[in-house]
Amino acid sequence: MQQEFMGRAIELARTRIRTGEDGPFGAVVVKGGAIIAEGYNAVISSKDPTAHAEIMAIRRAASTLDSFHLGGCEIYTSCEPCPMCLAAIYWARIEKIYFANTTEDARDIGFDDQVFYRELQRPWAERKIPAQQLLREQALAVFREWQGKVDHIEY
Repeated sequence: MQQEFMGRAIELARTRIRTGEDGPFGAVVVKGGAIIAEGYNAVISSKDPTAHAEIMAIRRAASTLDSFHLGGCEIYTSCEPCPMCLAAIYWARIEKIYFANTTEDARDIGFDDQVFYRELQRPWAERKIPAQQLLREQALAVFREWQGKVDHIEY
């Protein structure tokens, strides 16, 4: 079954590039031995920089399961996830990642994620896009209010 799931992720990538849209990436989310959601890269066509295959598949899986927790799920992706997709996989609580191409394979065709990994290691002020903290006390007050709510939903 694993080969079939990965084959489907690869086929989604192939289909997308043959239609002349977007990049060569596909993903499927599997639960209980069945595909529950599919995704493919739609960055260009949707004009959404977050519309990576894994993100699209996660959004559809969450909708299918009516839950933001995808425990018990696995993801099959045609390429090793970028930092954004990897973070989304962790936030979704997906339990296993299967990938075909590596980040090095992606770099070789022009998709280089290493810049993001390097940037995340740098202090805020030294990043290519610098960050500056503002109004921390006001924002902490909102955090304290949320923490004090007895009916808040943890995720």
